[in-house]
Amino acid sequence: MSHEIKNSLAIKVIEALDRAENPPQNERESHQPRWTLKRFVTWLEEKFQLSCCRETIRKTLKSMGFSWKKARKLLNKASVSKRESFVEKLALLLSEATAGKRTLIYIDEAHIHLDTDEGYGWSILGKRFWVSSSSPGLAKVSFFGVYIYNQGKVKIYPYERGNSETTIDVLEKIRGDLPDENITIIWDGASYHRSNLVKEAAERLKIELQPLPAYSPDFMPVEHLWAWLREDVTYHTCYETEEQLIDQVELFQQRINENPTDIADRLWTKTELNFDEEKLRFST
Repeated sequence: MSHEIKNSLAIKVIEALDRAENPPQNERESHQPRWTLKRFVTWLEEKFQLSCCRETIRKTLKSMGFSWKKARKLLNKASVSKRESFVEKLALLLSEATAGKRTLIYIDEAHIHLDTDEGYGWSILGKRFWVSSSSPGLAKVSFFGVYIYNQGKVKIYPYERGNSETTIDVLEKIRGDLPDENITIIWDGASYHRSNLVKEAAERLKIELQPLPAYSPDFMPVEHLWAWLREDVTYHTCYETEEQLIDQVELFQQRINENPTDIADRLWTKTELNFDEEKLRFST
């Protein structure tokens, strides 16, 4: 493949990356489909009258420093100044937690459906990988994930739904387990987290609430817990009843709590900003 063709391939990839990073509000062009190997085969034939297979293109792109990877969503409405302010507060909270002066707890909710998550897995070459489903529809369980940072421990509480009442119940459970601790809870800005009922309960229980900045799930380590749970509990498995799902989540919780080091590794806590990424954001 000539230098001209390689350069043209590189330009197309970089243009697509730039377009993907560009906030939709600033979009100047109509939507362009992503550049797959199949699409590159057709494009090379049309532009350069060059016929080659997908593997040749894959190897060429790889040799030029490109790789096929899953994109990550950048929430560009997040306020950089508020994120910077949160990082400063978090540094102090983590310092106090390390010194044993504060118990730092992250809370997040997930709504886990009974139906299977297909996920990836090993299969036999040339055969389709089937996962049986009883089609339980939209049946789901709302779980509150609680990560006790100081202990490297998690608790997962099941509820029919997430609201002010169930949130207060979780806060009361936390205070019951840690009656004498100076507790700070970090969570997102869900409407029921901000309700007067929850704020009053937190004040009564002497629990400090620290909200995350808006559009900043990257500061929530419990997001990694949900990915872990799906890998171990819902990938390739469909549950008939809510009770079956709850039982398996309970076993998952017991199993991972046996290895606090694994929890600390999987539920890593983001403590700084990448300013190359932050420059891509804008505030409304």
